[in-house]
Amino acid sequence: MAFDFSMNYELEDAIVLLKPLQEHHIPELLDIANQPNIWEYSFIKGDGLQNLTHYVHATLNARIHKKEYPFVVIDKRQNKIAGCTRFCDINPVLLNTRLGYTWYGKEFQGTGLNKHCKYLLFDFAFTTMHMQRIGLGAYIENKRSIAAMKSVGCTEEGKYRKALPSPTGEGRSDAILFSILKDEWIASKKETLKQKLIH
Repeated sequence: MAFDFSMNYELEDAIVLLKPLQEHHIPELLDIANQPNIWEYSFIKGDGLQNLTHYVHATLNARIHKKEYPFVVIDKRQNKIAGCTRFCDINPVLLNTRLGYTWYGKEFQGTGLNKHCKYLLFDFAFTTMHMQRIGLGAYIENKRSIAAMKSVGCTEEGKYRKALPSPTGEGRSDAILFSILKDEWIASKKETLKQKLIH
């Protein structure tokens, strides 16, 4: 069955539930969005009710136009919303997408939640969306995000020089690029990441 932007897909394992982001999630996300440093490495800010509302409306509109598919992340251990993530730059002709705009509240960082999310998202992209390639990226200064992408099996491809406004507000920053491919996911990386979820 082909991927359908109008369907509300839910991805789930024992730890995490990913549900399509909706406008009614904004109040629950606001406390996380207002935490310090959440938007340090994002050139699109979602702190404050006005910014967060614009942030959510923009990606919901992109879903309508079949460019993005956003999820809210729920930690089942605490039964709390933990943050957001999304597929973006979805290209059904080239069978490529990017995975990004991922942010979690401080209490959920370093808990293993991200690995569970990425496993579900990678598998969904390759099996249901029929993608051949998933791209990811981060500010060169964002060491936590870079380490997280490496830990879930992504391959570093290089960088876009001076691609982003600097997080300090002065000058420009490089973007580090990563990817994971369908054939390598099937061959080994799916099982490797699955084993990490057990430990």
